[in-house]
Amino acid sequence: MKKTLCLYFQVHQPDRLRLYRFFDICRDSHYYDDFANRTILKRVAERCYLPANRLLLDLIERHKGAFRVSFSISGSVLEQFERYVPEVIDSFKALADTGCVEFLCETYYHSLASLVSGKEFASQVEKHRRTVREYFGKEPSAFRNTELIYSDDIASMLYDLGFKTVLTEGAKHILGWKSPDFVYNSPKHPDQKLLLRNFALSDDIAFRFSDTSWQGWPVTADKFVSWLGDDAGNGEIVNLFMDYETFGEHQQAQTGIFDFLSWLPQTVVSSGNFEFLTPSQAVAKHESVGSLEVRHPISWADEERDTSAWLGNELQNEAFSKLYALEEKMADIKDMSIRSDFGKLQESDHFYYMCTKFFSDGAVHKYFNPYDTPYEAFINYMNVLSDFIARVDEAVSTASSEAGPTPVKTKRRLA
Repeated sequence: MKKTLCLYFQVHQPDRLRLYRFFDICRDSHYYDDFANRTILKRVAERCYLPANRLLLDLIERHKGAFRVSFSISGSVLEQFERYVPEVIDSFKALADTGCVEFLCETYYHSLASLVSGKEFASQVEKHRRTVREYFGKEPSAFRNTELIYSDDIASMLYDLGFKTVLTEGAKHILGWKSPDFVYNSPKHPDQKLLLRNFALSDDIAFRFSDTSWQGWPVTADKFVSWLGDDAGNGEIVNLFMDYETFGEHQQAQTGIFDFLSWLPQTVVSSGNFEFLTPSQAVAKHESVGSLEVRHPISWADEERDTSAWLGNELQNEAFSKLYALEEKMADIKDMSIRSDFGKLQESDHFYYMCTKFFSDGAVHKYFNPYDTPYEAFINYMNVLSDFIARVDEAVSTASSEAGPTPVKTKRRLA
């Protein structure tokens, strides 16, 4: 039986906040840097989304269904596509029409809700599920959480939401001696299968592809396919999960990244050892080799492969706790603009910008960070959050006054 190669790409862009000063609080409730969001999205669309989608469509047609990929596209970036580059949505729809592309479900706002609120998490998952259906005519059956965050508790929430296929990280401290190149299952739900990212091979493309000082450079399709065979060994599946922006944005066209992607399917198919499958196809083909216990949340970020990239310091935890302290009040608010802002303020990127890691992963955080320091990110976010809290309190107060006084119930006296 051929081994499986599963390609998954994350597509997300945050709603970046504008410079929001203390004196803007309760005076101006527009929080977003529209110019930066539009400029960055158009740039990434030109460098990555449009040319990469054209290439994938050509590869799918050229290989007559033998080449398959999967995407998870956040609701946040879909809204920006609609606003700034609707042609990108059309290009994803063209991929969906081939029948060779699977669209996964995630949190609509690419949030960390799974770590703190089952209710908010479920709400965003359902919203994203509806959105995928509306845009691409597909009912997502596989799930990948924000930044591949996963734990046994999250698995149970997903199981209750109907997801029996979950993608996550092949973290060493979870696997121990085990290999990521097999299908596993969650311990509480034997029929819920887990696909684990092979981070070494994924990062060879996502991070090391253009590193001329790396001993593996240059990466050719032939060389990479030989690595696939060596790594898989007795394994059954190799999961290559990465940001879609790898192609053309993080690794720019002049590095040869598109040429590599163009030759990869033919080289893989010609080897006769692997076949491309989507996540749902992969779990249908492969049986689980055993359960994998994950008591504490893992992710695909940084050396630790945990959640410290977003909740690893006092700044992040202060902002995070203040935001989610509003959840109970939000339940009574119908104002769609407030509800939308609540979702956008949950985007994991805002907390990522506050990370104070300056050692092994500092360069990665600096590359993705629009702020000069994490402290500036924190101050800016808290200024925005202060205004948002005032709006929530006002909306709750208005709703309460419109509802009128609560009737007082009296007990009937028994004769």
